[in-house]
Amino acid sequence: MSQKLSEKANIWMNTYGYHPTELNEAGENGDSALMKATREGNLAIVQELIQTGADINWQNNDGNNALWFACLKDHYDLINLLIKSNINIDNQNDNGATVLMYAASAGKAEIVKILLAHDSNPHLENLDDFKAINFASTVEVLKLLKNATN
Repeated sequence: MSQKLSEKANIWMNTYGYHPTELNEAGENGDSALMKATREGNLAIVQELIQTGADINWQNNDGNNALWFACLKDHYDLINLLIKSNINIDNQNDNGATVLMYAASAGKAEIVKILLAHDSNPHLENLDDFKAINFASTVEVLKLLKNATN
């Protein structure tokens, strides 16, 4: 955490209105710089922010962490990096939704596979008492979640 950001990362932070000395500053909708870089798919900046001490489990105003944005945008390299960096894979946002629930609802079978392979909990419920399996939007996702809950 004593490391400083590179010149490239400083420029990126300034470009998006973040202060390079405040890695966990809340931007638009409470998104941290790590979340913004993840949403963009900027692997180099995400790696550098993690290495210099950005809070990997930062939650925005909706209660989502960076993994939500990696899954939303299908950034597989970032999904894997965030998981390896010990992000809370079962983070529940303000509605109780997890990334596994989101991926199931969006029919993102490959992401569901990755999440389940890294022990994402398929038994968690959102505020309406629905589990990821209740959101399965394709047969493939339904089968993956059925196998995970047996």
